[in-house]
Amino acid sequence: MSATKTVTQSGTAVGKLTLAYDDAIHQKYRYHEYLPVYDEETHFDPIQPFEFTDRGLAADKAKSALLSSANPELKVSKITPVIGTEIRGLQLSQLNDTQKNELALLIAERGVVIFRGQDFKDIGPQKQTEFARYFGPLHVHPVGAHVKDHLEYHNIYLGPDNEYRARQRRERLTTTGYHSDVSYEHQPPGITILTLLSVPPTGGDTAWASQTAAYARLSQPIKTLLEGLRAEHSGFNQAENARRDGKFVRREPVKSEHPIVRVHPVSRV
Repeated sequence: MSATKTVTQSGTAVGKLTLAYDDAIHQKYRYHEYLPVYDEETHFDPIQPFEFTDRGLAADKAKSALLSSANPELKVSKITPVIGTEIRGLQLSQLNDTQKNELALLIAERGVVIFRGQDFKDIGPQKQTEFARYFGPLHVHPVGAHVKDHLEYHNIYLGPDNEYRARQRRERLTTTGYHSDVSYEHQPPGITILTLLSVPPTGGDTAWASQTAAYARLSQPIKTLLEGLRAEHSGFNQAENARRDGKFVRREPVKSEHPIVRVHPVSRV
């Protein structure tokens, strides 16, 4: 269910927001400001090329600031041998720039880093955005729902009033779908911050896979075959589906060619 409201955005322009939820059943929701909306009247030109240097390149390889032995609360464990590290006893909201650089390096090395017991989701969109912007330019999803006044948030919402997700469950054998976020962009995002606001006690899991480990398991002839090849990544199907489902396309789709095999600039793997 959705509703349309006219709102003042950023104190200047007047636009229309379509609520991607039933506001009547969410009035007392703790994270109401993060519920999904669609800005009907905001459109962007194509993303222009930009200079980017991964923060991990400036990090101490020992990560002595991030993973300091002086922190008695710190607990670090590998989730699997090839991907995923879990950290407890460290607040993202309190990291200094040196620690953020080392976090970027750790992400490059481990692919996924999970932080438990965080106050990050309670510091508000402004501080969260400032934290994310340290690592690079913020990406605005061309079709996805976002947070009011914060287009750089990509909102993932599955509630009883989300008809789009309900239809997916009815029409598909599984809702599992491995993907690399917005890989059709000419310069895809380097780091994604996924923050869980409300989750069910069971189900709804998010899984990650290591493409590095998958590539390492290939035979040498297959590796040789893939090296040097390029693949086309297209955002057109996503835009067409969005229009079909009554969503809003705020930036026209693009196609990009990327190498099938490439080396990470920080981990060199």
